[in-house]
Amino acid sequence: MTEPDRPVPHRPGAVSLFFVAKAGVFALGFWVWLLVLAVQGDPATGVHLIAATGAICTTLVGVVLGARMALQRNAALRHAEVKRLLVDISWNAFAAAGNADQPAKVVPFPSPPQDGERVTNRGPGDRVSMLDRGDRNRGERRR
Repeated sequence: MTEPDRPVPHRPGAVSLFFVAKAGVFALGFWVWLLVLAVQGDPATGVHLIAATGAICTTLVGVVLGARMALQRNAALRHAEVKRLLVDISWNAFAAAGNADQPAKVVPFPSPPQDGERVTNRGPGDRVSMLDRGDRNRGERRR
């Protein structure tokens, strides 16, 4: 059997499913206990209250844990898809840059200006960082 091309994304599974199933088993037990107490026809006592409270609480816990597991699984799938898209985009950009016939079609990566170069595409109100000013202004500022 061949291995998949891409790694399988993390999906919440065994541990989350265990707790959802455990809450379901406890909820089922409390509901059965409450049903047995109700069928007996005795007047409501503290035992009935405990059985009803346990049935409601464990059912709610099971629902909340199930919803959380579903949301985690959905988030894991979306995260894996975003990672896949980013890899595809970066690979396509790399391949396009390597296969370009004319260098003008490829957008170069930004690089810092060389020692003798000055940045000239600034407007009149743009700020200048300390790195763009060069060493000549540093000495004047310290005096």
